[in-house]
Amino acid sequence: MKKIRFDGAYLGAAFIFIGVGLQACNQGGNETVSNVVTGTPPGSGFVAIPGQKGGQDIFGAYEIDADWPRDLSTIPGHEDWTFGAGQSVFAESPDRVFVLQRGELPNIARPEGRMLPEFGPSISFPIGRLPWRDATRASPPGALDGDDRDVYGDGTDRSGIDFRWEHCVLVFDREGNLIEDWSQWDDLLRRPHAVYISPYDPEKHVWIVDDYRHAVFKFTNDGKQLVQTLGTPNERGDDQTHFYRPTFMAWLPDGSFFVADGYVNTRVVKFDAQGNYLLEWGQEGAPPNEARPGYFNNVHGIATDPETGRVFVNDRDNHRVQVFDQNGNYLDQWTFGAPPSDVHMFIVSADGYLWAADRGTNKILKYDLNGNFLYAWGTWGDFPGGMWGVHGMAVDQEGNFYIAEVDNGGAQKFTPRAGANPDFLVGKPVYSAWK
Repeated sequence: MKKIRFDGAYLGAAFIFIGVGLQACNQGGNETVSNVVTGTPPGSGFVAIPGQKGGQDIFGAYEIDADWPRDLSTIPGHEDWTFGAGQSVFAESPDRVFVLQRGELPNIARPEGRMLPEFGPSISFPIGRLPWRDATRASPPGALDGDDRDVYGDGTDRSGIDFRWEHCVLVFDREGNLIEDWSQWDDLLRRPHAVYISPYDPEKHVWIVDDYRHAVFKFTNDGKQLVQTLGTPNERGDDQTHFYRPTFMAWLPDGSFFVADGYVNTRVVKFDAQGNYLLEWGQEGAPPNEARPGYFNNVHGIATDPETGRVFVNDRDNHRVQVFDQNGNYLDQWTFGAPPSDVHMFIVSADGYLWAADRGTNKILKYDLNGNFLYAWGTWGDFPGGMWGVHGMAVDQEGNFYIAEVDNGGAQKFTPRAGANPDFLVGKPVYSAWK
């Protein structure tokens, strides 16, 4: 019998062959071979709940709290009304969650599907399993320069029929009960866009950005007093005392903050902790593929990394995030992908990741702070847990995740699933001056 020589070269080649073969088997789906070799248990792959048998990660690492919040129709006197376009959400705590919306819409049951031959052959409405009303198109106001209650931009005011301008600022507890209604400020607001509390403010003032008022309003925590206004309400501009449709805000540990300005202006404006103007940067670009640093089109989202002071700016119409130091010096950028991707906004969690809400794909995206894509979850729909038009995100101290949706309307709450891989959960926010 012929002898086989096993020297170092032959052994090295043999091990390489075996390793490549096992890798190919694993990539081909032969989990049994991989498990035998590595000793890993079945079901321990790239899933939110390791070891889960059956099911899907429809809602990622979360369960949906279908009863949160209680619908406005459950409030006496509001039986015929429900949530308007959900603009923003902020969780001060699990028992005090702010929801910002653009008024109320009629609480109409989904109509029976029917053919619409007047529009063309084989046209029907509504289509099964698809949403049938877009809350952001139905909620006021419609036109920037129209009347506050001009929903369709045609000069009509059908308040009390198509909408009611009420309950723009709502506060819910963990059970979804409405515990505060800031209706005293409904007439101040025209198109409320974002709501915040600075993590570095021990008095926990509440900030509301209103893009059609071209202003940012600062309230006491109980909502009883308006203590500061940035910008000149109802006057557009691009100087130190004016905005033109501002969108979002973000803070640094010294209390200074940034305003993304905005839908029309193409800049980021920095203020000190007292709200005094410090500096700005940004120029108008050429969408949809502007690549030059510091050029923006639709500055629609901003977040900061407290560890490094980096400022992450959502250059929405160019489908990218640009990264700057706190003085506006360009550092980096990366893309969110070509359309249908349409990232509305993002947050930076305390554990150092950037989580983005993509209205185009209806997914929540996770990146490290160098732009490496790590994970995505979410599904489109108007059922509990489905997403359509996520425009605001928040996480409370218990890890519950909240979204506000302009298209579905209102807000939703997701709770972490038992045994969930923490890498798949949206990280908690920074809480520095308060808990």
